Amino acid sequence: MLLMKLAYEGEEAFMDNIQEIRELLKSKGIIIGISESIEKNTHFVKIFCDDKDYNEKLQNNIYLYISNLIYKTIMENFRRKEMLEYLTENYFFLNHEEIIDIDNEINKIVFQKNIIMDETSVYCLNRINSIVENIKAFLKETGYININGFIRFRMKAMIDTIEEIIDKIVDKYMVEKEYNEFIKLLKYFVDVQECKIEEIDLRILNNGLYEIKNGLGEDVFKEFLNEIKDNADENTINIEDVIISGLITNAPRKIKIFNEVKCNNKEFLRTIKNVFGERVEVY
Repeated sequence: MLLMKLAYEGEEAFMDNIQEIRELLKSKGIIIGISESIEKNTHFVKIFCDDKDYNEKLQNNIYLYISNLIYKTIMENFRRKEMLEYLTENYFFLNHEEIIDIDNEINKIVFQKNIIMDETSVYCLNRINSIVENIKAFLKETGYININGFIRFRMKAMIDTIEEIIDKIVDKYMVEKEYNEFIKLLKYFVDVQECKIEEIDLRILNNGLYEIKNGLGEDVFKEFLNEIKDNADENTINIEDVIISGLITNAPRKIKIFNEVKCNNKEFLRTIKNVFGERVEVY
């Protein structure tokens, strides 16, 4: 039974990817047949399955794999021809090294390689899925796709979604860059500061609150609070800001963190670890 027909003008890698899909499906117990013919530089591909094996679930699986392949082909085309222009026009303040870094981050997510799952990647993967679903819907409707023609005439409909993905990745990159520069500044302050307290013990309580004592077991939170009271509105003071400010001002040689798993603000502990490095011990 003929499931679909594809046409693609381009490199042999496309057919290699088709063969990889066939092998992957085979490992899942799904057998498909592939017929290929070439005219000039255009590959014409027909994908078959045995009539007795055909069902809607099998069709959906095959269409999903092929739609993902077409999506990746579209993204490669966009990356080669348009992405650099988009980045330089919309993020003209980025230097060459930053654009290379961002390009690497974009590639990780849009080609789904070594993704660290966070808010940004979930956002992007949802939009990638919408592109794949649109391709799959087109394939189901027509049973045939000329991929080069699809890119040429239907790319505009996907551009907004692709640009949303890029913008989200750039936003994350810029936030991370600002955070790293902030951490460098705090580390500098710690390095030039005289050590006033040898050891600080930071304990996270079961209710998520904090207990902060010196090496002698004396509560030092009030001291930390008094150090910033003159420069801050008491009603807007955040407990984590007080602790970080107090740690930086007192530059302890050792910081012990207890019961880390109970902390509701992982970014708070991340900042302490990044600023104080080897001075931090977790128990």
